Amino acid sequence: MTTLLRVDSSASGENSKSRQLVDTFVEAWLAKNPGGTVVVRDVNENPLPHFTSETLGAMFTPEEARSDSQKAIVAIGDELISELEAADVIAVSAPMYNFGIPSTLKAYFDYIARAGRTFKYTETGPVGLINKDAYLFTASGSFLAETPMDHQVPYLGTFLGFLGMTVKETFIAGGQAMGEAGEEAFNQAKEDIAAAI
Repeated sequence: MTTLLRVDSSASGENSKSRQLVDTFVEAWLAKNPGGTVVVRDVNENPLPHFTSETLGAMFTPEEARSDSQKAIVAIGDELISELEAADVIAVSAPMYNFGIPSTLKAYFDYIARAGRTFKYTETGPVGLINKDAYLFTASGSFLAETPMDHQVPYLGTFLGFLGMTVKETFIAGGQAMGEAGEEAFNQAKEDIAAAI
């Protein structure tokens, strides 16, 4: 059975354009994978604790020496990584907040980036261990894709690639605060999704 892990991060709920784009993708994906399973990880609805010195302390404490609170901290990442490893395909939806991704999604990334589990260091540099296909669904208030102010799409691609994932397609709905131009961009992105699946 094929499993799709859907990671959502927008704070806009059903009004979120990035969520609506991934809704379109999931519908098309299920039509092509009728026996497939969709696992949803919504980091807005269930936000993760941000990394602090306590988090790092737990991560770098040997397993046998961890306190109960440290074990609980490490268990958060263990669950997220196991969920990621069990999936066959990853879909990440992300709005642009202040030129970057939501902090809730960054926290998720911090937990799933674990040396020795999702990537490893070698003599020639780091190597990702999560060899899966990924799809990106992004939205922004203006048209910033492929400009120096876009710290959203390049970052997402870099991070997922670092973990070994191959970004197959990126669907962008820019201009969502710009009226008709944004509507056209959103509709085009939906058409692109339908054509790609």
